[in-house]
Amino acid sequence: MVQSTAGILINQMKEMRLNTDLKREDTIFYFTTCGWMMWNWLTSALSIGATLVLYDGNPFYPDASTLWKMAEEEKITVFGTSAGYLQALEASGIKPGALFDLRSIRTILSTGSPLSPEQFDFVHRDIKEDVQLASISGGSDLNGCFVGANPIGPVFRGELQARCLGMKVKAYNENGEPVIGEKGELVCEAPFPSMPIYFWNDPDGSRYQSAYFDKYPNIWCHGDYINITDTGGVVIHGRSDATLNPGGVRIGTAEIYRQIESFDEIQDSVVVGQKWKGDVRVILFVLMKDGYTLTDDLKAKIRTAIKLNASPRHIPSKIIAVEGIPYTLNMKKVEVAVRKVIHNEEITNRDALSNPEALEYYKDIPELQS
Repeated sequence: MVQSTAGILINQMKEMRLNTDLKREDTIFYFTTCGWMMWNWLTSALSIGATLVLYDGNPFYPDASTLWKMAEEEKITVFGTSAGYLQALEASGIKPGALFDLRSIRTILSTGSPLSPEQFDFVHRDIKEDVQLASISGGSDLNGCFVGANPIGPVFRGELQARCLGMKVKAYNENGEPVIGEKGELVCEAPFPSMPIYFWNDPDGSRYQSAYFDKYPNIWCHGDYINITDTGGVVIHGRSDATLNPGGVRIGTAEIYRQIESFDEIQDSVVVGQKWKGDVRVILFVLMKDGYTLTDDLKAKIRTAIKLNASPRHIPSKIIAVEGIPYTLNMKKVEVAVRKVIHNEEITNRDALSNPEALEYYKDIPELQS
Protein backbone atom coordinates (compact mmCIF):
# COMPACT_ATOMS: atom_id res chain seq x y z
CA MET A 1 0.00 0.00 0.00
CA VAL A 2 1.15 3.54 -0.73
CA GLN A 3 0.55 6.27 1.83
CA SER A 4 1.32 9.98 1.88
CA THR A 5 4.02 11.27 4.19
CA ALA A 6 1.94 14.32 5.07
CA GLY A 7 -1.17 12.26 5.79
CA ILE A 8 0.66 9.86 8.06
CA LEU A 9 2.53 12.57 9.91
CA ILE A 10 -0.60 14.67 10.49
CA ASN A 11 -2.45 11.64 11.83
CA GLN A 12 0.41 10.51 14.05
CA MET A 13 1.07 13.99 15.41
CA LYS A 14 -2.60 14.15 16.35
CA GLU A 15 -2.25 10.84 18.22
CA MET A 16 0.97 11.97 19.89
CA ARG A 17 -0.04 15.47 20.93
CA LEU A 18 -3.74 15.06 21.65
CA ASN A 19 -4.46 11.39 22.35
CA THR A 20 -1.17 10.69 24.18
CA ASP A 21 -0.46 14.22 25.48
CA LEU A 22 3.16 13.89 24.35
CA LYS A 23 5.32 16.99 24.90
CA ARG A 24 8.82 18.11 23.99
CA GLU A 25 9.97 17.34 27.54
CA ASP A 26 8.86 13.69 27.33
CA THR A 27 10.98 10.60 26.79
CA ILE A 28 9.09 7.95 24.84
CA PHE A 29 9.89 4.29 24.25
CA TYR A 30 8.06 1.65 22.22
CA PHE A 31 9.27 -1.92 21.97
CA THR A 32 8.95 -2.51 18.22
CA THR A 33 10.82 -3.81 15.23
CA CYS A 34 11.52 -1.57 12.24
CA GLY A 35 9.04 -3.63 10.21
CA TRP A 36 6.04 -2.73 12.35
CA MET A 37 4.07 0.47 11.82
CA MET A 38 4.67 1.34 15.47
CA TRP A 39 8.26 2.12 14.42
CA ASN A 40 6.91 4.85 12.12
CA TRP A 41 4.59 5.96 14.91
CA LEU A 42 7.46 6.14 17.38
CA THR A 43 9.81 8.07 15.12
CA SER A 44 7.06 10.63 14.47
CA ALA A 45 7.61 11.76 18.06
CA LEU A 46 10.70 13.56 16.76
CA SER A 47 8.37 16.05 15.06
CA ILE A 48 7.23 17.11 18.53
CA GLY A 49 10.77 17.30 19.87
CA ALA A 50 10.41 14.44 22.34
CA THR A 51 13.35 12.19 23.19
CA LEU A 52 13.22 8.64 21.78
CA VAL A 53 14.63 5.56 23.47
CA LEU A 54 15.29 2.64 21.10
CA TYR A 55 15.94 -0.96 22.07
CA ASP A 56 17.34 -3.62 19.76
CA GLY A 57 17.31 -7.20 20.98
CA ASN A 58 15.48 -9.68 23.17
CA PRO A 59 13.40 -7.87 25.84
CA PHE A 60 13.95 -10.83 28.17
CA TYR A 61 17.74 -10.85 27.97
CA PRO A 62 19.49 -11.27 30.30
CA ASP A 63 16.23 -11.49 32.24
CA ALA A 64 12.64 -10.23 32.25
CA SER A 65 13.49 -7.00 34.06
CA THR A 66 15.63 -5.58 31.22
CA LEU A 67 13.20 -3.01 29.80
CA TRP A 68 12.17 -1.75 33.24
CA LYS A 69 15.75 -1.22 34.33
CA MET A 70 16.14 0.81 31.14
CA ALA A 71 12.95 2.75 31.94
CA GLU A 72 14.35 3.71 35.34
CA GLU A 73 17.75 4.72 33.96
CA GLU A 74 16.41 6.74 31.02
CA LYS A 75 13.50 8.30 32.96
CA ILE A 76 11.00 7.14 30.35
CA THR A 77 7.62 8.91 30.63
CA VAL A 78 5.65 7.03 27.94
CA PHE A 79 6.35 3.29 27.80
CA GLY A 80 5.00 1.37 24.80
CA THR A 81 4.58 -2.38 24.61
CA SER A 82 2.17 -5.15 23.59
CA ALA A 83 -0.29 -7.54 25.19
CA GLY A 84 1.98 -10.43 24.25
CA TYR A 85 4.92 -8.89 26.09
CA LEU A 86 2.84 -8.13 29.18
CA GLN A 87 1.54 -11.69 29.23
CA ALA A 88 5.07 -13.08 29.04
CA LEU A 89 6.24 -10.61 31.70
CA GLU A 90 3.53 -11.70 34.12
CA ALA A 91 4.31 -15.36 33.47
CA SER A 92 7.96 -14.69 34.34
CA GLY A 93 6.99 -13.68 37.87
CA ILE A 94 8.85 -10.35 37.67
CA LYS A 95 7.21 -7.40 39.46
CA PRO A 96 8.86 -4.31 37.98
CA GLY A 97 7.22 -1.89 40.41
CA ALA A 98 8.92 -3.56 43.34
CA LEU A 99 12.34 -3.64 41.67
CA PHE A 100 12.69 -0.24 40.03
CA ASP A 101 11.87 3.43 40.49
CA LEU A 102 9.21 3.97 37.83
CA ARG A 103 7.96 7.35 39.03
CA SER A 104 8.79 8.91 35.66
CA ILE A 105 6.31 6.73 33.77
CA ARG A 106 2.90 8.37 33.46
CA THR A 107 1.52 6.36 30.51
CA ILE A 108 1.86 2.73 29.43
CA LEU A 109 0.68 2.09 25.87
CA SER A 110 -0.15 -1.38 24.58
CA THR A 111 -1.17 -2.62 21.14
CA GLY A 112 -0.79 -5.62 18.84
CA SER A 113 -3.68 -7.55 20.39
CA PRO A 114 -6.41 -6.82 22.96
CA LEU A 115 -5.49 -6.47 26.63
CA SER A 116 -7.58 -8.69 28.87
CA PRO A 117 -9.12 -7.23 32.05
CA GLU A 118 -6.69 -9.34 34.05
CA GLN A 119 -3.75 -7.67 32.31
CA PHE A 120 -5.07 -4.30 33.49
CA ASP A 121 -4.94 -5.75 37.01
CA PHE A 122 -1.36 -6.96 36.52
CA VAL A 123 -0.12 -3.59 35.28
CA HIS A 124 -1.67 -1.59 38.11
CA ARG A 125 -0.73 -4.15 40.76
CA ASP A 126 2.80 -5.17 39.76
CA ILE A 127 4.13 -2.35 37.56
CA LYS A 128 2.63 0.95 38.69
CA GLU A 129 -0.62 1.84 40.41
CA ASP A 130 -0.91 5.49 39.33
CA VAL A 131 -0.31 5.10 35.61
CA GLN A 132 -2.53 5.63 32.60
CA LEU A 133 -2.84 2.23 30.91
CA ALA A 134 -3.85 2.98 27.34
CA SER A 135 -4.64 0.03 25.14
CA ILE A 136 -4.65 1.31 21.55
CA SER A 137 -5.71 -0.26 18.26
CA GLY A 138 -5.35 0.55 14.58
CA GLY A 139 -3.23 -0.96 11.87
CA SER A 140 -0.55 -0.69 9.24
CA ASP A 141 -3.30 0.20 6.77
CA LEU A 142 -3.72 3.62 8.35
CA ASN A 143 -0.32 3.81 10.05
CA GLY A 144 -2.10 4.87 13.19
CA CYS A 145 -5.02 4.19 15.49
CA PHE A 146 -8.78 4.05 15.28
CA VAL A 147 -9.06 3.70 19.05
CA GLY A 148 -6.58 5.13 21.51
CA ALA A 149 -5.74 7.03 24.66
CA ASN A 150 -7.58 9.93 26.26
CA PRO A 151 -5.32 11.77 28.76
CA ILE A 152 -8.24 13.58 30.41
CA GLY A 153 -10.65 10.65 30.59
CA PRO A 154 -11.10 7.65 32.89
CA VAL A 155 -9.68 4.20 32.24
CA PHE A 156 -12.16 1.36 32.55
CA ARG A 157 -10.80 -2.12 33.18
CA GLY A 158 -10.75 -4.14 29.97
CA GLU A 159 -11.64 -1.19 27.71
CA LEU A 160 -9.75 0.96 25.22
CA GLN A 161 -10.43 4.50 26.35
CA ALA A 162 -11.85 6.30 23.33
CA ARG A 163 -12.24 6.47 19.59
CA CYS A 164 -9.50 8.68 18.20
CA LEU A 165 -10.15 12.27 17.22
CA GLY A 166 -11.14 12.74 13.59
CA MET A 167 -12.02 9.05 13.18
CA LYS A 168 -15.74 8.45 12.66
CA VAL A 169 -15.60 4.94 14.08
CA LYS A 170 -18.76 2.87 14.56
CA ALA A 171 -19.64 -0.75 15.23
CA TYR A 172 -21.96 -2.17 12.56
CA ASN A 173 -24.17 -5.19 13.13
CA GLU A 174 -24.90 -7.73 10.39
CA ASN A 175 -27.55 -5.43 8.94
CA GLY A 176 -25.05 -2.60 8.54
CA GLU A 177 -26.56 -0.59 11.40
CA PRO A 178 -24.49 1.22 14.07
CA VAL A 179 -24.90 -0.34 17.52
CA ILE A 180 -23.81 0.43 21.08
CA GLY A 181 -23.21 -2.32 23.61
CA GLU A 182 -23.19 -5.03 20.92
CA LYS A 183 -20.43 -6.69 18.97
CA GLY A 184 -20.01 -5.54 15.41
CA GLU A 185 -17.62 -4.74 12.58
CA LEU A 186 -15.28 -1.79 13.12
CA VAL A 187 -16.07 0.72 10.38
CA CYS A 188 -15.02 4.31 9.73
CA GLU A 189 -17.81 6.29 8.08
CA ALA A 190 -15.70 9.24 6.88
CA PRO A 191 -12.29 9.70 5.23
CA PHE A 192 -9.21 10.23 7.41
CA PRO A 193 -5.80 11.76 6.59
CA SER A 194 -3.70 8.60 6.62
CA MET A 195 -5.82 6.44 4.32
CA PRO A 196 -3.67 4.73 1.67
CA ILE A 197 -3.53 6.70 -1.56
CA TYR A 198 -3.50 3.49 -3.59
CA PHE A 199 -2.15 -0.05 -3.70
CA TRP A 200 1.02 -0.81 -5.64
CA ASN A 201 0.32 -2.58 -8.96
CA ASP A 202 -3.40 -1.87 -8.66
CA PRO A 203 -3.97 0.56 -11.55
CA ASP A 204 -7.78 0.53 -11.49
CA GLY A 205 -8.04 0.55 -7.67
CA SER A 206 -10.02 -2.70 -7.59
CA ARG A 207 -7.81 -4.37 -4.97
CA TYR A 208 -8.00 -1.30 -2.74
CA GLN A 209 -11.77 -1.19 -3.15
CA SER A 210 -12.25 -4.86 -2.34
CA ALA A 211 -9.94 -4.68 0.67
CA TYR A 212 -11.97 -2.08 2.57
CA PHE A 213 -15.14 -0.95 0.80
CA ASP A 214 -16.91 -4.00 -0.64
CA LYS A 215 -18.84 -4.92 2.49
CA TYR A 216 -20.27 -1.43 3.10
CA PRO A 217 -20.16 0.85 0.01
CA ASN A 218 -18.02 3.98 0.60
CA ILE A 219 -17.46 3.00 4.24
CA TRP A 220 -14.11 1.67 5.45
CA CYS A 221 -14.51 -1.82 6.98
CA HIS A 222 -11.36 -2.58 8.93
CA GLY A 223 -11.77 -6.27 9.72
CA ASP A 224 -11.88 -5.97 13.51
CA TYR A 225 -14.72 -7.13 15.71
CA ILE A 226 -15.53 -4.52 18.42
CA ASN A 227 -18.04 -3.44 21.03
CA ILE A 228 -18.55 0.27 21.74
CA THR A 229 -19.58 0.46 25.39
CA ASP A 230 -22.02 2.74 27.16
CA THR A 231 -19.04 4.59 28.67
CA GLY A 232 -17.73 5.50 25.22
CA GLY A 233 -14.89 3.01 25.46
CA VAL A 234 -14.20 0.15 23.08
CA VAL A 235 -13.61 -3.56 23.58
CA ILE A 236 -11.71 -5.31 20.78
CA HIS A 237 -12.68 -8.92 20.16
CA GLY A 238 -10.04 -9.69 17.55
CA ARG A 239 -9.96 -9.85 13.78
CA SER A 240 -13.34 -10.45 12.21
CA ASP A 241 -11.65 -12.68 9.64
CA ALA A 242 -10.60 -14.84 12.60
CA THR A 243 -14.06 -14.75 14.14
CA LEU A 244 -15.54 -18.14 14.96
CA ASN A 245 -18.92 -19.06 13.51
CA PRO A 246 -20.13 -22.33 15.10
CA GLY A 247 -23.75 -22.90 14.17
CA GLY A 248 -23.74 -19.59 12.30
CA VAL A 249 -23.30 -17.61 15.55
CA ARG A 250 -20.38 -15.16 15.48
CA ILE A 251 -18.15 -15.26 18.55
CA GLY A 252 -14.76 -13.68 19.19
CA THR A 253 -11.60 -15.50 20.22
CA ALA A 254 -10.74 -13.05 23.01
CA GLU A 255 -13.40 -14.51 25.32
CA ILE A 256 -11.77 -17.93 25.09
CA TYR A 257 -8.23 -16.63 25.63
CA ARG A 258 -9.36 -14.84 28.76
CA GLN A 259 -10.43 -18.14 30.32
CA ILE A 260 -7.29 -19.99 29.26
CA GLU A 261 -5.06 -17.38 30.91
CA SER A 262 -6.43 -18.45 34.30
CA PHE A 263 -4.91 -21.94 34.02
CA ASP A 264 -1.46 -22.19 35.56
CA GLU A 265 -0.70 -25.34 33.55
CA ILE A 266 -0.98 -23.57 30.18
CA GLN A 267 1.74 -21.31 28.83
CA ASP A 268 -0.04 -20.10 25.68
CA SER A 269 -2.87 -20.96 23.29
CA VAL A 270 -4.41 -20.27 19.92
CA VAL A 271 -8.01 -20.89 18.89
CA VAL A 272 -9.39 -21.21 15.37
CA GLY A 273 -12.49 -22.35 13.54
CA GLN A 274 -12.29 -25.55 11.51
CA LYS A 275 -14.71 -26.24 8.66
CA TRP A 276 -16.46 -29.45 9.58
CA LYS A 277 -19.46 -31.23 8.05
CA GLY A 278 -21.00 -28.09 6.60
CA ASP A 279 -20.44 -26.06 9.79
CA VAL A 280 -17.55 -24.61 11.80
CA ARG A 281 -16.25 -26.13 15.01
CA VAL A 282 -13.98 -24.47 17.58
CA ILE A 283 -10.48 -25.91 17.92
CA LEU A 284 -8.26 -24.90 20.84
CA PHE A 285 -4.52 -25.53 20.67
CA VAL A 286 -2.56 -25.21 23.91
CA LEU A 287 1.13 -24.98 24.71
CA MET A 288 1.71 -26.57 28.10
CA LYS A 289 4.16 -25.25 30.66
CA ASP A 290 7.16 -27.40 31.49
CA GLY A 291 6.21 -30.25 33.77
CA TYR A 292 2.54 -30.34 32.77
CA THR A 293 0.62 -32.49 30.30
CA LEU A 294 -2.81 -32.09 28.75
CA THR A 295 -4.98 -34.64 30.51
CA ASP A 296 -8.67 -35.45 30.06
CA ASP A 297 -9.28 -33.96 33.50
CA LEU A 298 -7.66 -30.66 32.48
CA LYS A 299 -9.65 -30.62 29.24
CA ALA A 300 -12.84 -31.00 31.26
CA LYS A 301 -11.85 -28.12 33.55
CA ILE A 302 -11.10 -25.91 30.53
CA ARG A 303 -14.48 -26.65 28.94
CA THR A 304 -16.29 -25.98 32.21
CA ALA A 305 -14.54 -22.63 32.70
CA ILE A 306 -15.35 -21.56 29.15
CA LYS A 307 -18.98 -22.65 29.47
CA LEU A 308 -19.54 -20.84 32.77
CA ASN A 309 -17.60 -17.65 32.03
CA ALA A 310 -18.11 -17.25 28.27
CA SER A 311 -20.94 -19.36 26.82
CA PRO A 312 -21.69 -22.91 25.64
CA ARG A 313 -21.05 -21.69 22.08
CA HIS A 314 -17.43 -20.95 23.00
CA ILE A 315 -16.66 -24.52 24.14
CA PRO A 316 -14.01 -26.05 21.87
CA SER A 317 -14.84 -29.29 20.10
CA LYS A 318 -11.20 -30.30 20.29
CA ILE A 319 -8.43 -29.31 22.71
CA ILE A 320 -5.02 -30.29 21.34
CA ALA A 321 -1.54 -29.84 22.77
CA VAL A 322 1.10 -28.38 20.42
CA GLU A 323 4.78 -27.55 20.79
CA GLY A 324 4.61 -23.92 19.66
CA ILE A 325 2.30 -20.97 19.02
CA PRO A 326 3.11 -18.86 15.92
CA TYR A 327 3.56 -15.12 16.36
CA THR A 328 4.43 -12.23 14.09
CA LEU A 329 7.69 -10.35 14.59
CA ASN A 330 5.68 -7.92 16.73
CA MET A 331 4.21 -10.58 19.03
CA LYS A 332 0.78 -10.83 17.40
CA LYS A 333 -0.79 -14.26 17.56
CA VAL A 334 -1.50 -15.50 14.02
CA GLU A 335 -4.84 -17.29 14.16
CA VAL A 336 -5.49 -16.92 10.44
CA ALA A 337 -2.24 -18.68 9.50
CA VAL A 338 -3.05 -21.60 11.81
CA ARG A 339 -6.52 -21.85 10.32
CA LYS A 340 -5.04 -21.97 6.82
CA VAL A 341 -2.58 -24.71 7.80
CA ILE A 342 -5.24 -27.02 9.19
CA HIS A 343 -7.24 -26.51 5.98
CA ASN A 344 -4.16 -27.18 3.81
CA GLU A 345 -4.27 -23.66 2.37
CA GLU A 346 -1.24 -21.66 1.25
CA ILE A 347 0.52 -19.34 3.71
CA THR A 348 1.84 -16.30 1.86
CA ASN A 349 3.32 -14.19 4.68
CA ARG A 350 5.76 -16.49 6.49
CA ASP A 351 8.41 -13.76 6.47
CA ALA A 352 6.22 -11.76 8.85
CA LEU A 353 6.42 -14.50 11.49
CA SER A 354 9.01 -14.62 14.25
CA ASN A 355 8.73 -18.43 14.44
CA PRO A 356 7.34 -19.73 11.13
CA GLU A 357 8.58 -23.21 12.02
CA ALA A 358 5.77 -23.40 14.60
CA LEU A 359 3.24 -23.77 11.79
CA GLU A 360 4.61 -27.26 11.16
CA TYR A 361 3.02 -28.44 14.41
CA TYR A 362 -0.44 -27.90 12.93
CA LYS A 363 -0.05 -30.02 9.81
CA ASP A 364 -1.82 -33.37 9.45
CA ILE A 365 -3.05 -33.65 13.04
CA PRO A 366 -5.02 -36.93 13.29
CA GLU A 367 -7.45 -35.54 15.89
CA LEU A 368 -8.71 -33.01 13.37
CA GLN A 369 -9.93 -35.77 11.08
CA SER A 370 -12.61 -37.05 13.45
